[in-house]
Amino acid sequence: MTAIYISLGSNIEREHHIRAGLDALYTTFGELTVSRVFESAAVGFHGRPFYNLVVSAKTALPLMAVCHHLRTMEFAHGREMNAKKFAPRTLDLDLLLYGDLVCEAPVVLPRGEILTNAFVLWPLAELAPSLRHPVVGRSLGELWQDYDKQAQQLSPIPFHWQPPTLHPHDTREQRLGV
Repeated sequence: MTAIYISLGSNIEREHHIRAGLDALYTTFGELTVSRVFESAAVGFHGRPFYNLVVSAKTALPLMAVCHHLRTMEFAHGREMNAKKFAPRTLDLDLLLYGDLVCEAPVVLPRGEILTNAFVLWPLAELAPSLRHPVVGRSLGELWQDYDKQAQQLSPIPFHWQPPTLHPHDTREQRLGV
């Protein structure tokens, strides 16, 4: 099983889409460890504030399948096929880490935003403070400790998510709809 870390963000019907994203991730990957939810200003464009968080899960799925599931979830929750990078989002799911894999395709791993965006690094460091970044070799806790916290303002918000109830006899294929 490979440990994966996924960033979730939304600035359109934020609470609804974050809950829907968590439900979809739970249905696909099973047990999730969930960071606190943070509110942050939009980065790269003027827009409504985002809710952001990071989840971790374990999976036996290959990297390509994980990427496919994340894109499918985004589209199922209103993401447009040709959405611009810096634009409002119903649901944004970014794979941050897939074990300690370092690669450029099919996705860049580790994701660069880990080192540049507080709304990624803080919740990620919260989940795995002793985990070492596979490229820079420092722990996520150290990276967060040294991060310029004035660069991006974040506010933890009260948020509670309860995993959906799945029928105990559902197979993984039934949960995924395959």
